Amino acid sequence: MRTSWARVRGAARLCSVLLLSSLMRVGAAVPTAAWERYQRAQFEQALQALGSRKELWDAASWALAGRCWYGLGDFVKATEALEKAVQLAPNEAEYWHWLGRAWGRRAERSSFATAPLYAGRCRRAFERARELDPRNLEILSDLFSYYLEAPSFLGGGLMRARRIAEEIRQINEAEFWWAQAKLAEKQRDWKAAEQAYRRAIELSPDQVGRLLDLAAFLARVGRWDESEVWFERAEKLAPGEPKVWFRKAECWVLAGRKLAEARQLLKRYLAAELTPADPPRWEAERLLRRLDR
Repeated sequence: MRTSWARVRGAARLCSVLLLSSLMRVGAAVPTAAWERYQRAQFEQALQALGSRKELWDAASWALAGRCWYGLGDFVKATEALEKAVQLAPNEAEYWHWLGRAWGRRAERSSFATAPLYAGRCRRAFERARELDPRNLEILSDLFSYYLEAPSFLGGGLMRARRIAEEIRQINEAEFWWAQAKLAEKQRDWKAAEQAYRRAIELSPDQVGRLLDLAAFLARVGRWDESEVWFERAEKLAPGEPKVWFRKAECWVLAGRKLAEARQLLKRYLAAELTPADPPRWEAERLLRRLDR
């Protein structure tokens, strides 16, 4: 799946607006303190602010709790909470979307025996979210990523991914070219992938995530000097943006390069003020553990 997941701090504000409007629609009683702490990626404090009397929680409270558990990397508790949210508010697309994300993470970490079951739940949740909100770009992008990566016996496939890419095109041209780049990478067409990533940048030159996508791609195909140039451009476009530090460190760790510098960037990331749109801290901690092996 696409870790999803939002690209810049502006996306964090958009997610905040979407969830807040969702809470208002279902008459939520989420404490203000819980919501404020969630916006600062202070997930444990947000859970505490929700209170311990879960019998009083409404759908919005369970949804926020699920997103907090997701941010903490506890995907079992995340799915349990989000399942309660969709039971109480079955027509809330955002709740289904986050439920799909949580089941997807459980599938990634589960055994061979349970992974297909969890992956199927992930797909069905994403598809339900799309039915409820067919023009939600984040939902479509995650469903596209599922279809792209999952084998056919789990409901994936390039034809399905291409259909979702065309739906994305009707909403956001730059995101469509990101999808085209991923399709080309899947087929190992590096030239087409690079052209698509560059086209996405041309269409959204102020979105730092587009630059990071190209930088990461160039790193994956071993073009390190060019990758560094694009990481530098991203840093100039968004000075002090933690996501840039994370993406650069991730590339270095996965390639076994500049490991000391990668460690410093990851520690810097963990100490930074984050938003829910940034990669969760558990992802940085996982990369650090990989360095310690």
